[in-house]
Amino acid sequence: MSNQNKNIILSTDVNAVVSELLRGADEVIPKEELKVRLETGKPLRVKAGFDPTAPDLHLGHTVLINKLRQFQMFGHHVMFLIGDFTGLIGDPTGKNTTRPPMTAEQIKENAETYKEQVFKILDPDLTEVCYNSIWSDKLGARGMIELAARHTVARMLERDDFSKRYKGGLPISIHELLYPLMQGYDSVAMRSDVELGGTDQKFNLLVGRELQKQFGQKPQLVLTVPILEGLDGINKMSKSLGNYIGITDLPNEMFGKLMSISDDLMWRYFELLSLRSVADIAKLKERAEAGENPRDIKFLLGEELVERFHSARDAKHAKQEFINRFQKGANPEDIPVHTIQSIADSMGVATLLKQTGLVASSGEGMRMIDQGAVRIDGERITDRKLSLPAGERYLVQVGKRKFANVELSLTS
Repeated sequence: MSNQNKNIILSTDVNAVVSELLRGADEVIPKEELKVRLETGKPLRVKAGFDPTAPDLHLGHTVLINKLRQFQMFGHHVMFLIGDFTGLIGDPTGKNTTRPPMTAEQIKENAETYKEQVFKILDPDLTEVCYNSIWSDKLGARGMIELAARHTVARMLERDDFSKRYKGGLPISIHELLYPLMQGYDSVAMRSDVELGGTDQKFNLLVGRELQKQFGQKPQLVLTVPILEGLDGINKMSKSLGNYIGITDLPNEMFGKLMSISDDLMWRYFELLSLRSVADIAKLKERAEAGENPRDIKFLLGEELVERFHSARDAKHAKQEFINRFQKGANPEDIPVHTIQSIADSMGVATLLKQTGLVASSGEGMRMIDQGAVRIDGERITDRKLSLPAGERYLVQVGKRKFANVELSLTS
């Protein structure tokens, strides 16, 4: 982990601290109270919760974690909450159907992976990791009924996704109505002063404020951050849409994806993902306006993020690989070798792409072929029904950044 994560910035300039904490934020409720609480000099208890519904995080998730880090660097007490209880319910936010429940085993495995990944940003020595099953399990049936009595169905139906489903005659399961209550109860149990969340979590965060009032606590401030656009610059970053950058992506792949974003989107990524100060980013914009090639400024973003999630050596190497590949026309070094077993004497290209992990599904592989993004041994593939004979080795390429050497062998 970078040594800069070990430093705590004890600034006496409250206005400067507020400016940095509001950087990239969408909304603070109530906004005027943030400065008031900071002026007391008392460390704030800052909470953000993540349900471990998938094993890997992408850069879209780190927008929130970066904001946690900022509070941490200014000396506040950061609480990283793993929703091992709420994950069993399933967050209904943005869903038009009921989420299938996850098993306790899946949640436990994903939670361990989350911890490993978030400490690439947060300082583990300064972070309190919490699990909401600790207090939620203790509520029992009686406690859950008493908690449910503190909120009305009418208030729940004010929530946009519930309202749309209700008006559209789509089912809303009773357990989904419990989710905002349980997330709000987390704030009571953790006695949080500030809760962070995406803009889509605003309703849940406000439930926390309301419950804290009812339990005699000072209501938390709510700070929401925007949803990060993916590589396409249009839709939110999502694995299902294929427009994501995973924080476990290999260095060369991560760097290449960052270099593929538009020049306009680059500034959005600087604002929400970079740990550079507001003043430093302003200077970079001045350099761009003065005529510096945006590609060179984008190099800085790519190097910073690859170094954060891998190492400075990896970042330097990834940059050089990118230059070699795109400015000198070379293929990348160290192309991974995949040995794929085939029960038949040939395998369809789309299936092979999935087997090597170059695409998430055979369907995505077919779309890549249709788009002309697939090459075998340097030759563009246009026939989605093409099969490759077993017993051969192939250099497979998807897009400009994904390569694999594939040994396709016949199962004996």
